[in-house]
Amino acid sequence: MIASATMLLAAPGTDMPAMQGQGKGMHKMHGHAMMMKRRMAKKKMNSPFLIKHGLPHLTKMVMPYLDDPSFNLTAEQKEKLAKIREETMGTLMKIKPEVMKLRKEIVQASTSGTKAADLKEKVDKLASLEAEATMTHLKCIENTKAVLTKDQLLFLLSNKNKMKKHGMKRGMGQGKMKMMKNGAGKCANAK
Repeated sequence: MIASATMLLAAPGTDMPAMQGQGKGMHKMHGHAMMMKRRMAKKKMNSPFLIKHGLPHLTKMVMPYLDDPSFNLTAEQKEKLAKIREETMGTLMKIKPEVMKLRKEIVQASTSGTKAADLKEKVDKLASLEAEATMTHLKCIENTKAVLTKDQLLFLLSNKNKMKKHGMKRGMGQGKMKMMKNGAGKCANAK
């Protein structure tokens, strides 16, 4: 049961169904969907990971439910989750600026006529950093799953699509503040 729930948590979310119809409301919704797609594409461009989508950000999924009685986290679990998030975000915040800088340098050099062979060292370094970020993400998923119970994983699974529809607004501010007070520091607020 845990294996199937875990696999489902890791499955990429479903995209919005294609809009059909000719009314003004449909056109407006289609424009909103396109804007959201562009926003998501930009986020992927700023991602330091090799795998840009498909892996869940479990600590982000947990945060809105930190104090939800239905999720039922213990004080010990909250402390462990805050530590996992702090370690993960600390590592990623060190890697991401390097990734973004290298990407920019490679693009600029390539568009200004630098030969591919002359960019190999930078591309290799970029790949290494993205691999490190991805491994950090995978360890975060693994460590978070180890802290949560089977019922808590199922709770996240059952609420996964609800959070997408509602923009993850539910309880976000309170959870972040408590997590920060519990020792997660600035990392709990970083994206």
